[in-house]
Amino acid sequence: MKPGERIRQYRIRAGKTMEELANAADTSRQTIYRYESGETTNIPRGRLEAIARALDVSPAVLMGWDAGEAPPAEIFPIRRRAVPMLGSVACGEPVYAEQDFCGYELAGEGVDADFCLRASGDSMVGARIYDGDIVFVKAQDSVEDGQIAVVIIGEEATLKRFYYDRPGQKVILTPENPRYAPLVFSGEELDTVRILGRAVAFQSRIR
Repeated sequence: MKPGERIRQYRIRAGKTMEELANAADTSRQTIYRYESGETTNIPRGRLEAIARALDVSPAVLMGWDAGEAPPAEIFPIRRRAVPMLGSVACGEPVYAEQDFCGYELAGEGVDADFCLRASGDSMVGARIYDGDIVFVKAQDSVEDGQIAVVIIGEEATLKRFYYDRPGQKVILTPENPRYAPLVFSGEELDTVRILGRAVAFQSRIR
């Protein structure tokens, strides 16, 4: 690893900006940039020592002279946001829909979910959703064929792959476990079926 890359990584580890490091080493931000980019490789000894002091390492480490001390890995923060937990959803036979707010779960910032539910049962194990896992859901009243949805049947809720057979005018909710048969609704039964949202992510417990 080049000295400029080492300076950058140790600066990031120390939580300093280029300007803060420049001030500590009595130089300019542009000079620090030239060192880190490799544009300037000949660093005066006095300035190298000042940079090393500011970063709490030795000049030898910054220059790569000390093979016994490896530079730190570059670390980036994991950004998360809180998603409301609204109870549980059946991964098996439909159960009464528990939709009481019971706290928050943290999801990655890129997870576009409005709420989450705790999976109950084993009908979706083929989709790697296990009993006790947290399913993050985007609230919407329709999904595309084959997407995993939270579906309300009367006052009961279940998590299944959703299919709509237009020629046969049927809704088919398909599990991901051969132990369970698909749930099929037609005719007046369709009035009892309502999509609550689409499953967009899940969070498993450590197994």
